[in-house]
Amino acid sequence: MEVNVINISGKETGAKVQLPDAIFAVEPSDHAIYLDVKQYLANQRQGTHKSKQRNEIAGSTRKLYKQKGTGGARAGSIKSPLFNGGGRVFGPQPRDYSFKLNKKLKSLARKSALTYKAQDNNIVVLEDFSFDAISTKNYIKLVSDLNLTDEKTLLVLPAADNNVYLSSRNLKKAKVVTAAQLNTYDVLNAGKLLLTAETVKTLEEAFAK
Repeated sequence: MEVNVINISGKETGAKVQLPDAIFAVEPSDHAIYLDVKQYLANQRQGTHKSKQRNEIAGSTRKLYKQKGTGGARAGSIKSPLFNGGGRVFGPQPRDYSFKLNKKLKSLARKSALTYKAQDNNIVVLEDFSFDAISTKNYIKLVSDLNLTDEKTLLVLPAADNNVYLSSRNLKKAKVVTAAQLNTYDVLNAGKLLLTAETVKTLEEAFAK
C-alpha cells in the first residue's frame, strides 16, 4: 500500500512511502486483538482493592446472647457479617490481574490493528520532524494543519523525542509513543494514526525480527 508523505504543515511533499503488506495488509484476527486488549487493560489494574473479613474486624468476640431460647437466630459475636460493621463475606482481596500471552499472538494482534487502520484510510505519514523546544502551541498547530483537531490522534515516532512528547502531553486527544511502545489498544483507541517515514522503516525492522 502506497501512501503520500506530507509535512507538518499539511502539504504534500511529493514523496511516497510503501506500507509493507506483511504489517499493514495481513489477514486480521479479531480474537488476537481481543486477547491483547484484554491483557493491556488487565495490566493497568492495580489490584489493591481490599475489604475486611470477620477475623480482621476490631471488636469484641463476646457472644451477644445465649444460644437458645431467644426466638432469634444464633449469633457468635458483633463481628458477624450479618450485623452492621461486621466483616464482609467473600469480599475483594488484593490480587494480580496480569496474564501472559505468546509473542506471536501479540504480534498478530498489532498487525491486525494496523491493517484495520490502513483499510479505513486512517493512517497519515509525515516527513521526519522535530521540535526545537517544548511547545504545546506548536503541537496544536501541527494537529490543526493536518485538519485533525477533533480527532483522537496517536503519533508514533521512530525513537524517543522529549520535546515532541512533552509538547503533546497536556492535550486530551493526542498521544505520542515510540515504535517500540506501540500496542494494539492505543492503535485502536486512536482515530488517526500518525507515522513518520522513518517510523515505517523502524516498524518493518521490528516485525521482521
